[in-house]
Amino acid sequence: MDCCMVEWSIEQRPSYSVLKVRLSPGESVTSEAGAMMLMRGGVEIKTAARGGLFGSLLRGVAAGESIFMNTYVAREGGEVWFVPPYPGDIHYLTLDGGDWIVQDTSYLAHHGDVRLGVAWRGLKGLLSEGELVWLKLEGMGGVWLTAFGAIEAVDVAPGERIIVDNFHFVAMPANTRWSVKKFGGWKSTILGGEGLVFEVEGPTRLYLQTRILPLMAKLLSKFLPKR
Repeated sequence: MDCCMVEWSIEQRPSYSVLKVRLSPGESVTSEAGAMMLMRGGVEIKTAARGGLFGSLLRGVAAGESIFMNTYVAREGGEVWFVPPYPGDIHYLTLDGGDWIVQDTSYLAHHGDVRLGVAWRGLKGLLSEGELVWLKLEGMGGVWLTAFGAIEAVDVAPGERIIVDNFHFVAMPANTRWSVKKFGGWKSTILGGEGLVFEVEGPTRLYLQTRILPLMAKLLSKFLPKR
């Protein structure tokens, strides 16, 4: 933590992480609706439907529709707990004016003056994942990221190039050099999609998740009743 942010802790990690944010009077934290586990103290909830651009960002919402975000404002001292929709860890990312790119399913909550926009859209029609959306986060404050599985930090040396499975991607600085490439073989066969990965050139730091939802969805589909 530092002097310019709310007080928080992450417990029960890494598989079943819980984010606990403690708010002093006047402080606030924002999350997607449905992420709240527990709230106590003098906390007021402000729910807003973000339409247009923001409405298309999270959980595959179509362009033009809206999505609800909850902002928790402490009128007195209070506390709010947040949990991800799937088993995995939580990581705090400080925003100090530098922009970051984050996979939409990795966003959990944020505080401060943080603005969200679309950085990249692609990979239509991959199982139940729909269209993959990467968010661009900018401003001052901080964002809590979540992952399916653990979060691995990968440092890429200057001039080094690495290939990353797009669904393992969590976050990277917006000034990172990257490009989308086709990737054949087992990935195309298993996912039944376009078989795309992205190549990253250093220097940069990536955050990756150790599990991915499409493969889990495909595994579970074997045990679900056929329509």
